[in-house]
Amino acid sequence: MEQNSRNHVGVQSNNPGARVYAAIVLIFDLCVIFAQWTYFVFEGIYQLFKPPTEKSVSGDIVLITGTGHGIGRELALQYSALGATVVCWDINEEGNKETVSEIRARKGKAHAYVCDVSRRDAILEVAKKVKTEVGTVTILVNNAGIMPCHPFLQHSEAEIRKIFDINVLAHFWMMQAFLPDMIKNHGHIVSLSSMAGIVGLQNLVPYCGSKFAVRGLAEAMNEELRMQGMVEKIKFTTIYPYMVDTGLCKKPYMRFKNLMKLIRPDEAAAAIISAQRRELVEASIPKYLLYLNGFTRLFPIKCGVLLKDFFNSGVHSDLTEETK
Repeated sequence: MEQNSRNHVGVQSNNPGARVYAAIVLIFDLCVIFAQWTYFVFEGIYQLFKPPTEKSVSGDIVLITGTGHGIGRELALQYSALGATVVCWDINEEGNKETVSEIRARKGKAHAYVCDVSRRDAILEVAKKVKTEVGTVTILVNNAGIMPCHPFLQHSEAEIRKIFDINVLAHFWMMQAFLPDMIKNHGHIVSLSSMAGIVGLQNLVPYCGSKFAVRGLAEAMNEELRMQGMVEKIKFTTIYPYMVDTGLCKKPYMRFKNLMKLIRPDEAAAAIISAQRRELVEASIPKYLLYLNGFTRLFPIKCGVLLKDFFNSGVHSDLTEETK
């Protein structure tokens, strides 16, 4: 009986009518893909000149990590000015309180929580407090990060682990803490990667690895939820900043100092918020760097190396001669 069934399937698959039908379906699918591809290309070109409208964040609860200084503080100040309730997380209690005090002095709504985002148990514990005391987070900005700058062989095991605990694993634990409630309602997750998450650089090997990981995590999560039909409910935005003047880049260098100067934290924060409000999937700061990278990768790898050497931008080792 089983043999007869297999023979019957074989007859069906060899049926000329079935093969013609399959070919027609394939041609139709290709035509549809070509039409959609063409539409998306023109849509992308159009949005270069007329970006999507920025959506309001008034009334949203925005949780930002690393708000004690730098980009995180500027994000908190600017989101608050737009009418959002800001939840500030940082391991630096004093700096975090200063951020919240400044927001409240401007009549904004803000709450401060001390949290070591390298620890999953701490994240889950503080997340419960936030839900009880503030409400359901609708925008999550994973901003906290560290950036030791020295040659790979001069990184200790503890330092490498700390980089990944804060720069990568914290993103996993934050999403585990807040994504379930977002799925029930709606949400937007902003992941701070870096141009060092697109291009490898000397003196930043572990940091580059961590930022490449953030990029992959965000892209995979976006795809997983898209396949589950949640593309309209949960949004993802990944940000690739160039060097920002927050103190992390202790010894930067660049050939064209006017073209590739350090970005001010307030400028970076404004660009991040704009990308989130426009629901962009990816954005670099400055925005042309993402397009330049995409164009360069159409060519052989050696061409990219030539361009990198031409711009000659990066960071020197932050180790002194005594610590090397």
